[in-house]
Amino acid sequence: MVFLWTLLSSFAPGVLAHPNGGGTTQLAGGDLVPIFHRLKMVYIPSSIIITFLVKCFVFNAIVESWTLPNRRRYIYLLRYGNRRLPLPFRLLWYIYQNSLFMPRTPPRILVAAPAISSFFDQSNKHVFAEGELGAILSENRAAWKLPEYINTGRFIGFLSDTGKLSVVKVASEHYSSATRYIWGRASPFAVALSLRSSAYLSHGTAVFLHGLTDQIPKTLYINKEQSVKPRPTSPLTPETLARAFSGQQRRSVYTFNYENWTIVLLSGKNTGRLEVGPIAADTGEAIDVTRLERTLIDITVRPAYAGGIYQVLEAYKAAKARISVNTLIATLKKLDYIYPYHQAIGFYMERAGYEGNRTERLLKLGTSLDFYLAHGIKDREYDSKWRLFYPKGF
Repeated sequence: MVFLWTLLSSFAPGVLAHPNGGGTTQLAGGDLVPIFHRLKMVYIPSSIIITFLVKCFVFNAIVESWTLPNRRRYIYLLRYGNRRLPLPFRLLWYIYQNSLFMPRTPPRILVAAPAISSFFDQSNKHVFAEGELGAILSENRAAWKLPEYINTGRFIGFLSDTGKLSVVKVASEHYSSATRYIWGRASPFAVALSLRSSAYLSHGTAVFLHGLTDQIPKTLYINKEQSVKPRPTSPLTPETLARAFSGQQRRSVYTFNYENWTIVLLSGKNTGRLEVGPIAADTGEAIDVTRLERTLIDITVRPAYAGGIYQVLEAYKAAKARISVNTLIATLKKLDYIYPYHQAIGFYMERAGYEGNRTERLLKLGTSLDFYLAHGIKDREYDSKWRLFYPKGF
């Protein structure tokens, strides 16, 4: 109080007076406005003001009850019930009330918030790596007029504060785990695809997405194609075929876990993403998956990634009314396998009840070598038409 009295007296000498040489000190001029107009106003956070006011109130209450029982010796300016508030309260209250109307410029990122939200809402991609969010920030910084101090970390923090961006972990026991950021809702298929650029869903996952099975898979297969490799030049013989299919099919151990799903990363042969295209997930995302005919070829080549040969046969049955034999044969030729997989495809189609004129087109591709429906067949039978070994009782 002594400080404030000194402050006001120094800026407005003669304004405060003691009438009749004592008693209650009153303010000449009727109000504090003439004094405050001569002071330079500054912004004081409301939390500081409230804290200071409480401390002043407690201090004055103690002084009043202990040392100064004569209330007429106080400086009273405002009434509080049947009391008047002392000068420090009036001074800080005036500053606080005026600071409420001081113009403030909101941070630029808050101004751009509607445009940023609209950008992500309209995107058909809902799962992002940290680097992808950083690239989005760089590409749109000028359009959103964001200052340079808004880096990727602050950008992600702002998106998280909106409540629409969440962070998830994709864990692996043997490989580095991955952190992904989800805008709104995302399907597990999109989370799986985010692990590798240019990857696509294949095999058993594609069977499910094409509606060829009613079983909801718990394993998701994504294929990231290898680099281009030269085609083997050694001749194909019955001995090399028998040796190649004598053991069990090799299976990828490159796996991740996300919620209740197991994600298996495959490294298929380079095809230039042949017969791969987007479909819409139920969350609105565009997810890349092998098309119907390519899917049937893939699960014929690697039946273990579709649940086995019995599940492959069920998929051929479900696709009977939808499959184009022309597309299937054209795709098979472009894939350019050295093994005669057309014999296994024709065998599946015949067992699934396809018409003879459709299966005959595959038969015309030739049956010069004995082939195998799957790897590691122990107890087997032989189909002489397709020159194919298959498990007994199939």
